[in-house]
Amino acid sequence: MTSPVGGTAAVGTIDPTTAPKDTAAAATAGSQKSLLDPQAFLQLLVAQLQYQDPTNPVDTSSFMNQTAMLSQVQTMTSMSSTLTSLASAQQAQAATSLIGKQITYADSSGMQVKGVVDSASILATGATLHVGDTSVPLSSVLEVSAAPTAP
Repeated sequence: MTSPVGGTAAVGTIDPTTAPKDTAAAATAGSQKSLLDPQAFLQLLVAQLQYQDPTNPVDTSSFMNQTAMLSQVQTMTSMSSTLTSLASAQQAQAATSLIGKQITYADSSGMQVKGVVDSASILATGATLHVGDTSVPLSSVLEVSAAPTAP
């Protein structure tokens, strides 16, 4: 049997010598990806139905299991994307809430430095705080306190 989604048993087998070229291409493309897109899944499903052995038909419950699994994979992919966006938003909120606060952070030499956060930047690599001329990754912050009051 072939495996349409990493480690998942397939419904039937596809003979590459008799399968239509677009279906064989979809099967090859699907095996190169970690996830199989819905269109390729449907193409494989149709090919499996079309080229199955008529003397040994495939159980329909297998098709239902694969369809349910595809739905679960799509839901998990969507949830992963949503969680990534949520984590980015939380990091941005945390960085902006530190503006005007005094932080203690580890500099590149490992020394602990204190300074007041002037501004924050949200970059692709993560949130960065600006303390004077120094850019401090949010992950380097060790301590946060109220800004010292001027005498």
